[in-house]
Amino acid sequence: MTLTAFTKVHVYEKQVAPKEKDKSSIQCLECYDRNVYIGTKDSVVQHFILPSSTNGDVNPGQSKTREGRVRKLGSSSPVTQMRAVPVFNHLLVLWDRCVSALNMFSLEPIPTLKKIQHVSLFEVCKSPFTAQSQSTCVEMVTSSSRRKVVRIHMVGVDRWEVVKEVPLPQDPVALAVDGACLCVATSDRYLLYDNKTGSSVELFPHNHSRQHVIVTSAGRGEFLLNGPGSLGMFVMETGICQRPPLQWPEVVLAAGVCFPYILTLQPQALSVYSMLDQQLKQTVSLSGARGLLSTSDGVLVFTERDIFSLSLVPLEEQIQALVGHERAEEALSLLDGVQSHLPLHSYKELHKAVTCLAGFVQFYQEAFSEARDLFIKGELDPREIISLYPDMEPCVGEAFQSQLDQVSKGRDLQVLRQEDRTTFHHYLDFLGDFLREVRGMEQGLRCSEEVDCALLRLYAEQGDTDNLQQLVASPNACRLDYCVSVLEQHNRFFALGLLYQNHGKQTDAIKTWVKIADGHHADPSCSDVYEHIVRTLSQWTDRDAVWTFADWALQRNQEIGVQIFTKRPPDDRVTFETEDVLAFLEKYPLALLLYLEFLIHDLNSEEERHHNLLALAYVTQTLKTLEKEEETESDAGETRGKLQQLLWDSVFYDISTVYERVEPTALHVEKAILLGRAGEHSQALQILVHTERDPRAAEAFCCRAAQGQDRPLRQTLLLTLLNIYLSSDHLTSAAADLLNNNPQVFAPERVIQLLPGSWSVQLVSQFLMGSLRETFHQRRMGGLQRGLAQAELLRHKITWTQASKTMFRVDKGQVCQVCQRDLTEPQFVCNLQGELIHTSCTGYTAS
Repeated sequence: MTLTAFTKVHVYEKQVAPKEKDKSSIQCLECYDRNVYIGTKDSVVQHFILPSSTNGDVNPGQSKTREGRVRKLGSSSPVTQMRAVPVFNHLLVLWDRCVSALNMFSLEPIPTLKKIQHVSLFEVCKSPFTAQSQSTCVEMVTSSSRRKVVRIHMVGVDRWEVVKEVPLPQDPVALAVDGACLCVATSDRYLLYDNKTGSSVELFPHNHSRQHVIVTSAGRGEFLLNGPGSLGMFVMETGICQRPPLQWPEVVLAAGVCFPYILTLQPQALSVYSMLDQQLKQTVSLSGARGLLSTSDGVLVFTERDIFSLSLVPLEEQIQALVGHERAEEALSLLDGVQSHLPLHSYKELHKAVTCLAGFVQFYQEAFSEARDLFIKGELDPREIISLYPDMEPCVGEAFQSQLDQVSKGRDLQVLRQEDRTTFHHYLDFLGDFLREVRGMEQGLRCSEEVDCALLRLYAEQGDTDNLQQLVASPNACRLDYCVSVLEQHNRFFALGLLYQNHGKQTDAIKTWVKIADGHHADPSCSDVYEHIVRTLSQWTDRDAVWTFADWALQRNQEIGVQIFTKRPPDDRVTFETEDVLAFLEKYPLALLLYLEFLIHDLNSEEERHHNLLALAYVTQTLKTLEKEEETESDAGETRGKLQQLLWDSVFYDISTVYERVEPTALHVEKAILLGRAGEHSQALQILVHTERDPRAAEAFCCRAAQGQDRPLRQTLLLTLLNIYLSSDHLTSAAADLLNNNPQVFAPERVIQLLPGSWSVQLVSQFLMGSLRETFHQRRMGGLQRGLAQAELLRHKITWTQASKTMFRVDKGQVCQVCQRDLTEPQFVCNLQGELIHTSCTGYTAS
């Protein structure tokens, strides 16, 4: 299918007597605005005026061409060329090898402009020779019929004169001029000449006959030539080609440019080619055509008797026609090519519309990636796409009116959903991709409610849990009156809670999730809804709402539920008072224990009550664990270890309070720790040795109690433990082990006095050897330290001796460097920098 770029209208038919047909045939045309001039074979110049519209849209009574004046020039020589100079109201006519000047409207000769004789061709430059001469003169180029030269004339209102003469290697057969550049065709080549610099460029040869040589202006600084091999060549005034050549028919009578098209005339037709892609766009039948003339909005084509106007169809209509026939790429190419010829606002709006229409073409061809990019580039209203999908109408609303009625809907998606589910799912995937892409863009923000509602319904129907939860959990514009029912319909209750929460309905959100956790709602998309409830409650600052659901959370799981209070934001210290939480947790012992650990270990509480409560909670938890029939030693050991660690490390609990709770129990190690913290080390060791019967625990107690203290305390504790062992006959081996394991701690002279006379040397040999080694080691280390101290003392004496032998000069007027007073006494002090100071000022310097 071809493009209708031009419309043809028959604007003139020359009525002549049968005998005069051959003599009065049309030879050339000239046109300015609606004024058309005909030059005939019998030396006649005729003026007529075209109707106000030549595109066939006017009324029949207004479409007649009005004839003006007629002038007979003289003999029967044909009129070969005419050019209008509207700035002077001149019509320049080439007739009988002479250029004459006529008035454009009366066709009377201009008496002050005498004929220019011996001219074979001429052309008028439409650009001024200089900026200053724009209103005073026009440039004209003539070709001599006697010599191989072209002459450049300056034409004024009442005079013309030759200003330059350019020699040529051959007689010119065609020429065109643009500004200062002249393009000439001879019998076998094309030339460029710059009439300002005088430089010339030979372009390329040709083998066309005189009738088929074509040289015409193709735009600013560009010429169109009939090149070799039936190629239309575009040549810039610099001699280079910036456009690809155009492949046109072998026989071309004439060619013209009406941007963005090239029109070539053949004997029976006129062909329209695009300058943008060099493709044939339209063919117009014209029998017997002889020539054409470019006008402001198209071309005039003439035969011997008739004149046809080919007017350019408005570019907007051409582009819409291309899109309507699904030639989207061609439409966009045309629009981009003519951008400079359209107002900026019109171009932008048209480009958006065409881009969107092209996107719909791709959409219905299932080229979804291309369609998405075109819709985004064209800033398409997302509601136009949403409204195409079945069941999505409520998302858009009845108030929306589509602005794309001209779109050819290639498929009914309602029918497609019923007949081809696979393809329909591809369309649904496209909808999701497109809406996600535009959601943060301006085109999506203009209708954010519709976009978010459509996405929510799409995710719910497709079971896209991740995207659905991400949508409802992040800031969104979903309408609750619509989206709640959609989520309930598809059993997306967890997402419903997130939607409630995001819209400030926290209580409704928690109630919805509680129903999921209690089994009243089935939602397989969430497996940890209980933990999510706890996390949410830990972020709330509404005290009453948290208290409402805290009981439910702790009844299900104390260990996780207590996180409502322990996982609160670091900057939230005012929502819940510590004492209120402690009172609330009294009926949940495990939660209370965990909360107290949080207060002490995380918040570094130094409250005595908190430390007492935690210690008592550890005691209670340990006793409960030990009393269970199915005793779990690991749990009991872990809790008991925490208790012992707290009793050793904390300095904030009340010893008597905790001891009162521990005393009647079997927690003997804890009793010993408390007695040790109270300074009753001997009693503590008695419990560990005789009641707990654990010598290792007793020895560990000594080490732990002396940790961070002086060495004598550890010696005293171990010596006390040794006495306890020695006082019982059955603890002899424990006493020997204690001595042998700690030879460096005990003083051997004291131990020997305590040992029974019945013990053999072999029994304590390891202790004796270790003790002697430690004694020798300490003695040698003492000697080494004394030697080092003596060396240091000697070094200081040397320094003092050297300093005392130094001479100082005290002049009259010498001042103390501290008080700045004169040194008048014989005693003075010298500091490390060699400065003299009063002896009474040394205390000041030391301070």
